[in-house]
Amino acid sequence: MEFLEFEQPIKDLMEQYDKCAVVGEESGVDVKTACKQIEDKIQSEKERIYGNLTPWQRVQLSRHPNRPYTLDYISGITDKDSFLELHGDRNFADDPAMVGGLATIDGNRVMIIGTQKGRTTKERQHRRFGMSNPEGYRKALRLMKLAEKFCIPVVTLVDTPGAYPGLEAEERGQGEAIARNIYEMTTLKTPIITIIIGEGASGGALGIGVGNKVYMMENTWYSVISPESCSSILWRSWEFKETAAEQLKLTPQDMLREGLIDGIIAEPLGGAHYDPQIAYDNVKETILGNIKKLSTFTDQELVNQRQEKFIEMGEFKG
Repeated sequence: MEFLEFEQPIKDLMEQYDKCAVVGEESGVDVKTACKQIEDKIQSEKERIYGNLTPWQRVQLSRHPNRPYTLDYISGITDKDSFLELHGDRNFADDPAMVGGLATIDGNRVMIIGTQKGRTTKERQHRRFGMSNPEGYRKALRLMKLAEKFCIPVVTLVDTPGAYPGLEAEERGQGEAIARNIYEMTTLKTPIITIIIGEGASGGALGIGVGNKVYMMENTWYSVISPESCSSILWRSWEFKETAAEQLKLTPQDMLREGLIDGIIAEPLGGAHYDPQIAYDNVKETILGNIKKLSTFTDQELVNQRQEKFIEMGEFKG
């Protein structure tokens, strides 16, 4: 497992534990007590570090290379072999940075759509680090319309540093594609459940983020701009990214306090990558609970609830 800079004390203790175990095996000496003491120290250090995370540290955790991505969650929460990936926007091309398809979760039909990053260098280049082109957003909208036609709830999983900023994306109408998705999602006559599973940056996230219910995983962020970009604009340097992260109020706790999301989904201590199954189970429970609640709404009630939810975000109450 890879460790971030602020996790170094945990890494050192884990290395001590591994050495202790090896010494016990090679020498035949009983080192259970010593190993148990180190285990206790590891747990104590985890609680100290992860219980006092700064906004910037939470941003770093959301980008952890071992963190589960959209396809991992799809595999972890859907019924075995039920996911059928659908491709293409029926206009230009298929975008590998945006994945989606039909699946069942405990027998409940869903259309799952999400941004997908890559593990290896080759895959990251192929998926453009989870940054979608216009055809990705148009594919997502096509799948949402298909779900609406067959009365299937939509689940969107957001993990993107933003929409792809390349020249070809702008030439093919990046801004229009995102704006069209936002508009169409406000009137979609089927439940939409959105979950931020990693990074939720700018319009790239909003393009699949207009839900009846919006949740954030515990170690994620959601903002109009990344801390690094904000720092470079305000201070002409990335050195103030930690200050920017603090001032942007981008953590799940900040979002919930401001009424911009509906809840926070717990992760295992240290992040979803420490025990992905716990993260999958918590996300699955959230999705199923909301499908049950939203199934009691009429089509028009779903639309009204979603629109009112986002209209209220623009109101100032002195």
